[in-house]
Amino acid sequence: MKSFWKTSLIVCVIASFALVGGIVPTAKAAPKVIKIGVIYPLTGPAAAAGRELRAGAELAAKICNNVMPGIDMPMAKNAGIKALGGAKIKLIFKDHQGNPQLGADLAKQLIKDDHVVGILGCYYSSVTKTVSAVCERYGVPMINGSSTSPALTKRGFKWFWRTTPHDKYFTEDLFKFLVGLTQGKVKGVKPVPKSDLEPIVSACENTEWGSHVSGLIKTMAKKYHFKLAKSILYAAKAPDLSAEVQSLIEPKPGTMLFASYISDAILMVKTLKSMKAHPKIIWGQDAGFEKPEFRSTLKDNIVGVLTRTVFIPSIAKVKKVAGEVNALYKKKTGHDLGGASARSFTGLQAWVAILEKAGSTNPKAIQKAANTIMIPGEYLVVPWKGIKFSTSGDEIGQNVLGSGMIGQYQKDASGNIVLQAVYPFELATAKMIYPFKGF
Repeated sequence: MKSFWKTSLIVCVIASFALVGGIVPTAKAAPKVIKIGVIYPLTGPAAAAGRELRAGAELAAKICNNVMPGIDMPMAKNAGIKALGGAKIKLIFKDHQGNPQLGADLAKQLIKDDHVVGILGCYYSSVTKTVSAVCERYGVPMINGSSTSPALTKRGFKWFWRTTPHDKYFTEDLFKFLVGLTQGKVKGVKPVPKSDLEPIVSACENTEWGSHVSGLIKTMAKKYHFKLAKSILYAAKAPDLSAEVQSLIEPKPGTMLFASYISDAILMVKTLKSMKAHPKIIWGQDAGFEKPEFRSTLKDNIVGVLTRTVFIPSIAKVKKVAGEVNALYKKKTGHDLGGASARSFTGLQAWVAILEKAGSTNPKAIQKAANTIMIPGEYLVVPWKGIKFSTSGDEIGQNVLGSGMIGQYQKDASGNIVLQAVYPFELATAKMIYPFKGF
């Protein structure tokens, strides 16, 4: 009997303790953490880009995880993923060093060991190619915000989505810009004879990205009837580019086009200066031509140089949210948002919107949400119409609402070298400097 009453007493005490929350979990369980793997070049030749990419993604995660009333976008109002009970985004960064095989190995680690919900990355198109193949094999969603090889969305993958426009868009923008120059559409420039812009020459580094750009330049030159005198592929990270530059300046080009990462971009411009190249137009396909180090190293030598991009700080004049986010980024890093950081920010922003729509971390639910998402352009820092992914045709997973810009390095009233928008023509923020005045 004593044993019975003793047991009953213990049961009653346990039950009472449970009622006040001592054993039974409360209804307000702690928010979950959603782990997203992020694979970028954090060391090596593209480390400067990696720092920008990381900072952009980190800022997007911070805005998502906290209520930030000064930022005019939905993810700044929820303090986490609202559809998942306020779950916080946790980014797990990995450094691929520009190595495609290493990138693939890191993707496997993130999936099998870290149990990430999905992946963001990878900047280098060659690394994105191998990482996305791993994600496809494991059925893990991957969002790409910054790789621009057109081939990436021509593989029919079911677990890969790209927010950024790719090089076909960007390269065609350049040729539309050149046509606009001949028609007097460029702000501050009278119609330019086409003969002044010819012949065109190009030099692209020989990775997957550069090779694709080189091919697109040939295609677009033919489509828009511009004479292309020379198109070369050079060894990436070359210690000397004298022979390449000598070959480029031999036909006396009116327009010089480049696809180079940062160390090559700096060396290319230094070599152009030393060999007294004097084209009317110098244009870089983003990458090295838009990094802060390009500006800080070459200083006045880049005034008048053009680069394609997706973000120019002056866009804040016509897009409020761009200014709001750029101010936070500049406070964090000391630099304005650039093409790389704005696209990594937007890539993670797409992840947040897709998770909200899915209301789940189940891969199939995420896949369905990604294939049906529509993010209005008014909430993006980049001047796109929005984000909506193609689910048919020959570009599965490509955002069909993206677009590019062309910026020109100019000096502002204080003597600082800044990017001004010259294309699209209706978004021009300054008169174009034409022709390039030389080094």
